[in-house]
Amino acid sequence: MASEGEAATSLQVLRRLDTGPRGLTEAEAAARLAELGENSPPLPHTASWPLRCFRALRDPFTAVLLTLGLVSALVASWGTAVVILALVAVSCGLRAAGEHRADRSLAGLRELVAGTATVLRRAGPDAEPRAREVPVAELVPGDVVRLGPGDLVPADVRLLRARGLTVHQAVLTGESAPVAKAAADVPAAAGPGPFQEPYLCFQGSGVASGSATAVVVETGERTRFAAAQGVAGGRREASAFDRSVHGISWVLIRFMLLTPPLVLMANAALRGRGLETLPFAVAVAVGLTPEMLPVIVTTCLARGAALLARAHRVVVRRLPALHDLGAVDVLCLDKTGTLTQDRPVVARALGPDGADDPEVLRWAAVGAWWTLQLAELPAPDALDEALLTAAGPVGEEYDGIGAVPFDPGRRIATAVVAGPPGTRILVTKGAAEDVLDRCDLDAAERERLLALAAREAGAGLRVLGVATARRPARTRPGTAADEHGLTFRGLVTFRDALAPGAAQALRGLAALGVTVRVLTGDHPATAARACRDLGLAAGPVAVAGDPLDHDAMVVARCTPEDKARIVAGLRAAGHTVGFLGDGVNDVPALRAADVGIAPRTAVDLARETADVVLAEKDLGAIGHAVTAGRHSSANIASYLRVTLSSNLGNVIAMLAAGLLLPFLPMLPVQVLAQNLCFDAAQLAFAYDRPGPAALRHPTVLRPRAFLRFITGFGVLNAVADLATFGVLALALRGPDALDDEAVFHSAWFTENLLTQALVMFVLRGGTRFGPVGRAAAVLAAVGLLLPPGPLGAALGVTGLPPAYYVLLAAVLGLYALALRAVRARHGRR
Repeated sequence: MASEGEAATSLQVLRRLDTGPRGLTEAEAAARLAELGENSPPLPHTASWPLRCFRALRDPFTAVLLTLGLVSALVASWGTAVVILALVAVSCGLRAAGEHRADRSLAGLRELVAGTATVLRRAGPDAEPRAREVPVAELVPGDVVRLGPGDLVPADVRLLRARGLTVHQAVLTGESAPVAKAAADVPAAAGPGPFQEPYLCFQGSGVASGSATAVVVETGERTRFAAAQGVAGGRREASAFDRSVHGISWVLIRFMLLTPPLVLMANAALRGRGLETLPFAVAVAVGLTPEMLPVIVTTCLARGAALLARAHRVVVRRLPALHDLGAVDVLCLDKTGTLTQDRPVVARALGPDGADDPEVLRWAAVGAWWTLQLAELPAPDALDEALLTAAGPVGEEYDGIGAVPFDPGRRIATAVVAGPPGTRILVTKGAAEDVLDRCDLDAAERERLLALAAREAGAGLRVLGVATARRPARTRPGTAADEHGLTFRGLVTFRDALAPGAAQALRGLAALGVTVRVLTGDHPATAARACRDLGLAAGPVAVAGDPLDHDAMVVARCTPEDKARIVAGLRAAGHTVGFLGDGVNDVPALRAADVGIAPRTAVDLARETADVVLAEKDLGAIGHAVTAGRHSSANIASYLRVTLSSNLGNVIAMLAAGLLLPFLPMLPVQVLAQNLCFDAAQLAFAYDRPGPAALRHPTVLRPRAFLRFITGFGVLNAVADLATFGVLALALRGPDALDDEAVFHSAWFTENLLTQALVMFVLRGGTRFGPVGRAAAVLAAVGLLLPPGPLGAALGVTGLPPAYYVLLAAVLGLYALALRAVRARHGRR
């Protein structure tokens, strides 16, 4: 890695790489490219259609459905087998198509980290080097490259020459301020933390100001930019959706696997029936299975993902991630570029006494204006732009004479303008301590002003000292030697510009019950200041590595490993965690989170690792995505509550009736027809609109609580079924009695469909009739009209006496009241 050059001078690095300041020849570069490969980080492989479908089969319910379909085929129940296998195929196809659409949308958003680089190459050993543009992928160790303002560093490089070079490393470290770099022949001590070596620049960082010539030391997978993938490697942990659905699934799978042998043994022991009850046992097991779950889950998530992409330009790359977004209760994010923009703005202008003084801002802006006009900078300095924006049109009232631009070594810049006749005025600005060193001050006053600057810096502000001096006019231009005996004017402080809409988005996330935590590589005071400006109740700011950093709302000086560790700790504590990041330093945390979120402008590796990609780095879009996730999750949860409680009640009642009656309570074909009608009605849940209460809080499927719910309502449903037939058996006599098999089967068929329609409407919640209410009404109509109709004879059911419907209505009315009472009690708990 590039770190091999940490203790080597530039000459030693050139020798090790077998190159020189004139660069490589074309032949040498081609040979190294063939040996070492292209200069591009590895990206995840795009899955093929068969692989996507195979991954969909790993869903527990889909696997169980496939197994039951094959078992149905083995016992020659071809209708059941065809229906179940068709559901499996539709579910796999929908899921694979949704993921394919997401990847295709992401490919349209993808942007390259850098397209080309300026490199010195020679046609032959004796030829003169020529600067030319080559694709970044063709760079090799030993190439000599040139860097200028706005360039992205194309590989890990060792500086050979540099002039006023500063680079943005936020993508690597999260720091918002540019870092000064220099071509020190004897390496200076590195700063605290990685990526701080002043003589090295790293792939993925960007040049803020100055220019440089550098030699490439590492490319491709060997750069520190690509190393983050190795740090973040390993298999990703199961998401919140996977954990919750799998927990519910495996409990139900145990029930399903136990049901057929229990039915066979009970009927053999009590009724003397043998293998002729096997189709009935399989049908009962299918009745317990939520066959439509894969279809409804995929449809809900695919519809939500499509609406997000169309309305808010949010691409969901992994469909279950939309559910996880709905369950998110903690969102971790970096400060730079998310809560704040990558540019400073003026906060205050203070005189020497610490009071506001607009003259300080005016003099600083005059210096900025003429430095930009006379110093021939390749790009304007961000602080100068902030000064001119805050001060308005100033500087042109003077005649500019000369300028000495900012230099990272001196840490000041000076402009010279014409003063009153026979004089000129020096305007010097820069780091407060360096400006004060050039002012005519006694020691006590200097210490007082340094303390004032330190106080402002401690409040998370960047501080610029401003001083002026009047000098006699002369013919030669001003030099650095003139910067002495200055009059200190005051301080200008800067804060990070807040991202538009960030404060409103934070309030929106808080209203949704999502806690925002800031994990940044920036200075603690800078992070605290930004949070205060946004109204984020951050509390004390922790530094990464503190014993309680996982409990802090803001953690500063975070390395990539720190971010991933804190995210993993939050997940271990029971939270569903989302992480928003755009740099290679965010990749480990993106992998560690339940939902990784990246903007379109993120580096390729971060964007490919993320589950959700935003067209813009906008917290407001995350709020919309969370709401869409809760919308889909609420519909899935409603479907599961209704289907599983109803199915469980029907199975319990059917098993009890099968042991009490001298004949089967329903024929296998009738059980499957009833399931098909109920399943078709359940599709309405994919298009339902949940009530506002379902969107206010994170939607989490907690297996234990969920199983308690379906067990309680399932037993209530079974009691209602058995009580209904107890009442009817006692009340109906003569020709209307239920001791005839066909009449009993018809009565059970009708009663089951009516109770299922009732459960759909009552347990769904909310007050709107909506798609689910309409589907429930159609299901009830089928239950009433199918037995006496032409299809009834094919299923072995018949019309029922009028007295049955009167008694059934009375019993169902009582059942509806009991359902509402238990539902209200559950809601209060």
